[in-house]
Amino acid sequence: MAVPRTETGADDRRSLHERIAADLRDEIMSGELAPGAKLPSTTQLKDRFDASSATVQKALQLLKDEQLVVGRAGAAVTVREHRQRTLRPAAASMTRAEAGQQYPWLTEIAKHGSRAHSTLLEVTEKVPPADVAAALELAPGATAVLRRQLLTIDDEPVELVASYYPTDLARGTALAEPRKIRGGTPTLLAELGHPPHRSIDRVSARVPTQEQATALRLPGNLPVLRTLRVVHSADERPVEVTVMVKAGHLYELEYEFTSLS
Repeated sequence: MAVPRTETGADDRRSLHERIAADLRDEIMSGELAPGAKLPSTTQLKDRFDASSATVQKALQLLKDEQLVVGRAGAAVTVREHRQRTLRPAAASMTRAEAGQQYPWLTEIAKHGSRAHSTLLEVTEKVPPADVAAALELAPGATAVLRRQLLTIDDEPVELVASYYPTDLARGTALAEPRKIRGGTPTLLAELGHPPHRSIDRVSARVPTQEQATALRLPGNLPVLRTLRVVHSADERPVEVTVMVKAGHLYELEYEFTSLS
């Protein structure tokens, strides 16, 4: 049955094929259309959305570009294996690697049969963005040590990570050196006398920048999840501020809360 335009499309400025893709994407991501399920036929989608065959095919092509569905022209289109990963970030910023062990996030990804890798893109000293500078409690114009990485899973880029550290803490340490840190930064911060004690995340959905869209190979106009994470030591000093940008269609965040009563 066709969906009345007055209810669904009157105030939506996206083209019809983008709106169709958005509705189908939501059904795929929520599990209503399960992995392996066939999407409704072109005829059914034409009737449902009051659209032409060409418009429906453009919508399906968006989903194919996002690798959510597979199928050839004239054949049934099928939902791919669920690709969205659930992250539980509450303790991630404070988890230390055991001696001789991989970073915890690498170990976690391996449990699911995937290969994770981090590529160090840059280590430099620069004036950070305004929100990072405020979180680090820096004076105007003050610099911080920046470490930028690109994380991949099974050779697919999934996250850009930019971590900033106070210069007086980082200078002369491995934080300021262009190499990976053995055991990860939580382990090093603890060795430097600033063990992570409290972490605060601020998560927002944003339109990707040109750099982000290119680095993450984002298809279409999908949003990204941006997390600003502030890590404090036991004396409440901010010792690390990280900006993490993830492909929005690949991740969901899970937080668990326990009643104090």
